[in-house]
Amino acid sequence: MTESAGTSQERRPPSRKRLGYGEGREALLRAAVRVVGRRGLRHLTYRAVAEEAGVTHGLVVHHFGSRDALIEESLAYAIRTSLSSSLLEPGTGRPEDFVAGLTDMVEQDADGQAYQYELLLEARRRPELLPQVRELYAEYFGASQRELDRILPPGASPAFNRLVFAALDGLVLHQLTGIADRADTEACLAELRSLLRDLGERPPDGD
Repeated sequence: MTESAGTSQERRPPSRKRLGYGEGREALLRAAVRVVGRRGLRHLTYRAVAEEAGVTHGLVVHHFGSRDALIEESLAYAIRTSLSSSLLEPGTGRPEDFVAGLTDMVEQDADGQAYQYELLLEARRRPELLPQVRELYAEYFGASQRELDRILPPGASPAFNRLVFAALDGLVLHQLTGIADRADTEACLAELRSLLRDLGERPPDGD
């Protein structure tokens, strides 16, 4: 009888997580980001998200209805949460504080960062996603522009802001994919902050 009970327990399907009211949708969006970040957009299915979130397949269908809706809403979720952990605008105007902790962010939020690059490429194939991707990057550009304006007395031109952000974006991608390691990223950030410090101390033209 002991063996029979054990066998019965082994055959019992794994229990599903009970989500509180209003919690389900956000938990599924977080799971979608993790699935895409780890396995790529082509693996974003109802079943994969349900397994990642520890819920039933039907709950994903209930909340989103279609895979396209899941993609679009997970991108909107990324936009809403992206700057909550952003390091672009510490607000101090000190070069040494600009993107401090970037290497930690890449390591701790690798799935979230990979998700954003996946959606960038998907927007090239699906132009209907481009407005949301542009909105995400507009948030980033705005944050870095405001901080660079604090660091550089004359302010930063939009072109210089994009140049700085493109460098940061590339550093994140290189560390994320293993092209560079943490030390490489930190060395490049030190060079960038040194450049910003020199530009910030330079007197305005005409003085």
